[in-house]
Amino acid sequence: MRPPRDVWVIGDVQGCAAPLHALLDHPELSAPDTELWFAGDLVNRGPDSLGALRLIKGLGERARAILGNHDLHLLAVAAGVRKQGKSDTLDDILNAPDAAELLDWIRRLPLLIRDRGHVMVHAGILPVWTLEQAEALAGEIQSALRGPDWRNAMNDLYGEEPLIWDDALRGPARMRVIVNALTRMRVCHADDGSMELHYKGELADAPAGLVPWFELPARRDRSIPVIFGHWSALGLNIGVDTICLDTGCVWGRQLTALRLRDHHIVQQDCTGCR
Repeated sequence: MRPPRDVWVIGDVQGCAAPLHALLDHPELSAPDTELWFAGDLVNRGPDSLGALRLIKGLGERARAILGNHDLHLLAVAAGVRKQGKSDTLDDILNAPDAAELLDWIRRLPLLIRDRGHVMVHAGILPVWTLEQAEALAGEIQSALRGPDWRNAMNDLYGEEPLIWDDALRGPARMRVIVNALTRMRVCHADDGSMELHYKGELADAPAGLVPWFELPARRDRSIPVIFGHWSALGLNIGVDTICLDTGCVWGRQLTALRLRDHHIVQQDCTGCR
């Protein structure tokens, strides 16, 4: 029997197409049977969002990507739900001749992948959720985004309330908690597990009472490692049951790839992206 092909997981690209090209040319990643996972935030803030998106989409079946908050922002701008910010670099996608095809591809991406003894999300998993529950809840958002009324569904994904999960939540409130946890969360309040969505700094500088979502004692499910990005100030962080791969490529640091079977690391310098 042929052994399973290697899987490499790549952190936040954020429109840095040139470093991504260079990383994919690395001898350990360039084999045609290598599978490539992308931990969300494929686009935005970097100098070539269109090139990055076309490159990842062009990998075909080799690529498995999930949605990050910047990817959802692209869809929201395209749907007329949100306006671009001063630092956004989305015009090249929105004005591209293949814009409709690219947007259709990106809105069909999942928010969570569970495979090969790992789970991958962009930001985190609420400590009160089991991994099975998180996978099911991610599926609810995926169904909305893949449906014909996806543009209107984007209206329900934005907002910061509620900040805590309740199984009784329905409608837009339920969708907001799911999306905020999977694509925006970094820390939670230690007393009740509610999300704090604005802190993005170093662990050592976190205000009293804020704890990384993965360190809360009440976290229910530590059965398999969770891979995530989103937190560039945390950087490369390989724990017992969590792996952060956002190493700040868009800030001129590195783009990181991790081989799933042994957690071997390959990095590409991104000084040209800053």
